[in-house]
Amino acid sequence: MGSRDLGGEAGGAAGAGASAASAVDIDPVIHAQARLRIMATLAAVPVGDELHFPRLRELLDMTAGNLSTHLSKLEGAGYVQQNKTYAGRSPATFLALTPEGVWHSRRYVRNLRSLLNA
Repeated sequence: MGSRDLGGEAGGAAGAGASAASAVDIDPVIHAQARLRIMATLAAVPVGDELHFPRLRELLDMTAGNLSTHLSKLEGAGYVQQNKTYAGRSPATFLALTPEGVWHSRRYVRNLRSLLNA
């Protein structure tokens, strides 16, 4: 009597799905909604290209401060690179995924699909 009856096959299937789901590694750095949106947007930028900070802010409809905070977290994890330069006399920030960021982004999508299909 050590195990609980989960109500037949449906419960057993749910139990199997739950154990499969617990084995899937979802990256907590990417999983936060704002950071997931940033990663998805930057993943669409062709390799070798960069996105200008104001354009990313516009696309995501985020405040500059909120976007900066999440970008710092992603940069700290090594997923995003920020290239700060000047356009004339004005500072300009350009953003792209690092090779590690591309790898983690693809892994996140793969693991999420695995979780959803469990």
